[in-house]
Amino acid sequence: MENYVKEIQLRWSDLDPNFHLRHSVYYDWGALCRIEFLNEFNLTPEIMQQLHIGPIIFREECVFKKEIRFGDIITIDLKLVKAKRNYSRWSIHHIIRKNGDTVSAILTIDGAWINTIERKLGIPPTLAEKVFSQMPLDENFLWLD
Repeated sequence: MENYVKEIQLRWSDLDPNFHLRHSVYYDWGALCRIEFLNEFNLTPEIMQQLHIGPIIFREECVFKKEIRFGDIITIDLKLVKAKRNYSRWSIHHIIRKNGDTVSAILTIDGAWINTIERKLGIPPTLAEKVFSQMPLDENFLWLD
């Protein structure tokens, strides 16, 4: 897959007292984009419960570039930046744009899979590997050894 882009609906409740987007909403949009991607490739929360796995985040960082205001048209993309070959560890990059091509924020996360019974990091099942292999790759994608 070359691109994965979602349009985001900006809500009045997403704004702060300065009438621009609250900082925490950027992180919420990243989570929404990632979960929608997994769902579209049939790795739903129900399936993850059955497989006793779940994604976890070690680090999440947002670099804010241009403020977002009510009425802006927002999109967010998703690209895999680096991963172990079995996708047990990975980094995902989101670019949040407003009104076409203005970069408003860059969100990066580092994550892994947890076995929800043992509460330990683990190797994802084949389905999760298959889904992650469909994720668009960043132009500087790197396999981790």
